[in-house]
This record gives sequence, C-alpha cells and structure tokens, in this order.
Amino acid sequence: MDPILRDIFYSQANKTIVRLKEPLAEEAIDLHQMLREDFLTDYGLTVSGLAGAIGVSRQSVNELLRGRRSVSPEMALRLAKLFGNSPEFWLNAQRAVDLWDAAQAIKDDVAGIKTLSVA
Repeated sequence: MDPILRDIFYSQANKTIVRLKEPLAEEAIDLHQMLREDFLTDYGLTVSGLAGAIGVSRQSVNELLRGRRSVSPEMALRLAKLFGNSPEFWLNAQRAVDLWDAAQAIKDDVAGIKTLSVA
C-alpha cells in the first residue's frame, strides 16, 4: 500500500508550515502534538496558562490538545496573536490534518477514480 503523498510539512526549527515543490511521503502532521510539545513547552505554558492567555476555557484547550477539537478560524486568530505567527499557519496545519484523514478514509474509493485528460 503506497503512502499518501503530501506537499505540506511542519518545520519544527522555525515553527512554520512549508510547501514543498515535490510531495513528501510521511505521516500526517500531528497538530495537537505540535501545539503541546513545541509551543506550550517552548513558551513554558500550562493548559490553564494557554487558556487564560487566549481567553478560552481550559476545557477548550484540553479538547484541542487531545485532538477532540479542530483549530477553528477563531482559535487560529487567538493562537496566532499569542505566538506571533499567522492564523494561516494554524488553519493550514489543520487543513493538512483534515486532508490526510480524509485521504486515508477514502483512499480505496479515490484509487478507483480515473483522471480525465483534455480532449
């Protein structure tokens, strides 16, 4: 079984989403792990600290960190402001996760679709 190819990956070194010219075969970005291990740890934040800093409940942050909640546009705006990056960073990371999940769920169906060519 061939892995799904992606053209987006997370660069831990500078905390950015990078688009590659050539697709990269790897597992999906774990957005929730990235937030937990790279951002909370690097900034010395706790769940309560993050929740307070962005004005949401601890439950919302917990659900986000455990993968039970997706990054919404509103959450992306809050996280971007706090961490000094862009809302697009967070939404693109969420989009990459969602696309990966969808591709895994319907890969057999998609494999059976013939690509059209211009007549």
